[in-house]
Amino acid sequence: MSTDVRPGADLSAFSLVGRSALVTGASRGIGQAIAIGLAASGAEVALTARGDLDKTVAAIREFGRTPLVVSADLAHVDDASAVATEVGSRMAIDIVVNNAGVIDRRAALEITPEQWNAVQDVNVTSMFFVTQALAAPMLQRGAGKVINIASLLSFEGGLRVASYAASKHAVVGLTRALANEWAPYGIQVNAIAPGYIETDNTAPIRDQPDRQAEITGRIPAGRWGTPADLVGAAVFLASSASDYVNGHVLVVDGGWQAR
Repeated sequence: MSTDVRPGADLSAFSLVGRSALVTGASRGIGQAIAIGLAASGAEVALTARGDLDKTVAAIREFGRTPLVVSADLAHVDDASAVATEVGSRMAIDIVVNNAGVIDRRAALEITPEQWNAVQDVNVTSMFFVTQALAAPMLQRGAGKVINIASLLSFEGGLRVASYAASKHAVVGLTRALANEWAPYGIQVNAIAPGYIETDNTAPIRDQPDRQAEITGRIPAGRWGTPADLVGAAVFLASSASDYVNGHVLVVDGGWQAR
């Protein structure tokens, strides 16, 4: 392997040409941005979401690619295995981006078992079974990338988000557990922990001027992130440039944790 690190050195390790990726929750926000970014970097992309994927598909087609679209609602755990089976039968998936997620904002004493399970089913259980199904052929090939979308609430407790915080702590735990198990077989399992990003999930916070100002004031970058701010991290973790990165949680938060 070349050790040339001079300016202008070969950056082909960051290319995704010849790779295929599945991105869950790709209809909007972070999932949409990552799916488009992977396609722009050369990957063939499969998309799944319970929402309309037309905008994501149109953006990817601008790069001369036609993504595979599989509609699914990962709130139903059975859909996780079905999606993985269908996608895996039509593409050899090299990269899995587990982005689909939901949040439920309410006081801990108000949470019912059904509400608790609704969050865990999407954020943890379906994530695991999508990964399990698609990792099997990766293990046979001896190569693959799994990227889980964690959160700052993988490290913190938050306010009125007990079910979500628990699920995102679990995402980090699973990331590390799977990395330990699969790294010897050439599979890298890592996570991205977004900071405060302008998405539909954070709209209730951004609608509170005092709360938004409080959060922005702690971010050294002086602004909230956008979904596009996650793309570089995703491309890195999806590419061979990260072949020696295992079980890592890459925080993309504008410096929130440093403050």
